[in-house]
Amino acid sequence: MNTRNLRFRSNRVRDILGLFHEELDVLYGRDEVGVFCEMLFEAWLGWDKVRLLTSKEQTIDQSDLLRFHWALEDLKVYRPIQHIIGYTDFCGCRIAVNPDVLVPRPETEEIIQWIITQLSIPHFPFSVLDLCTGSGCIAIALKKAFPEAAVTAVEVSEKALAMAKENAESNGTDITLLQADILNCQLPTVSYQLIVSNPPYVRDSERAQMQRNVLDYDPVLALFVPDDDPLRFYRAIAAIARQSLSPDGLLVVEINEALAEETCSLLRNHGFRPEVHEDYRGKPRWVSAVWNP
Repeated sequence: MNTRNLRFRSNRVRDILGLFHEELDVLYGRDEVGVFCEMLFEAWLGWDKVRLLTSKEQTIDQSDLLRFHWALEDLKVYRPIQHIIGYTDFCGCRIAVNPDVLVPRPETEEIIQWIITQLSIPHFPFSVLDLCTGSGCIAIALKKAFPEAAVTAVEVSEKALAMAKENAESNGTDITLLQADILNCQLPTVSYQLIVSNPPYVRDSERAQMQRNVLDYDPVLALFVPDDDPLRFYRAIAAIARQSLSPDGLLVVEINEALAEETCSLLRNHGFRPEVHEDYRGKPRWVSAVWNP
């Protein structure tokens, strides 16, 4: 593309930011657009927020200006900012993402932070099982928090598993990755002290309520479950946990906020004592349960 056809008034930072707000504020809101700009300048130019605020009269070269042009066009069709820059930050880890994996959410990060504060490890070995790992963010964050723990991550998608492997290596974490469908598989017999999962839980009928940056770009396989059996993954997780969780071990699952009581009922029927936890917005977001057969 000829850079003379770009719609920026100039290659000054001030004009770049101005066009982003002019084109995107109506779609996202001014504050979020500001965050997008901060993320792009950090990812592509290495600028922190302070430098961005104090360098608005500085100019950037034409090749970088072109990248900002395409980022603007992508954001106008709701492409996730994390896909544009290629990564997101999760619990202090840099996690690469693409359309083969879910973009890790702040709510999931909150769950992992809760787990880290709750767990006490009196002795090793300590084993963790992450089911439906996707990008590997949960397994990697837990391995970072507990370096001596043996962490196993399971994922059905070959492409997602490749991304999890890349992320584990780039974050310097040694985790075991297994390709398996937890709805129909026999996992190795191991005693785990922690089993955690963020499985698919969005009902097909809830598609219309979802934002386009999720619906159009995140993998369908990792999102949706049929309306007539929305807890199918939790049933499988509970069965795996009954076989593999050690006495007094902890099960933690992210949930559909509309199905909190149904999820707890299922876990009770499998012998667990579940407790619902709310996220930072005050919505039911995860369930923890101690296994004491």
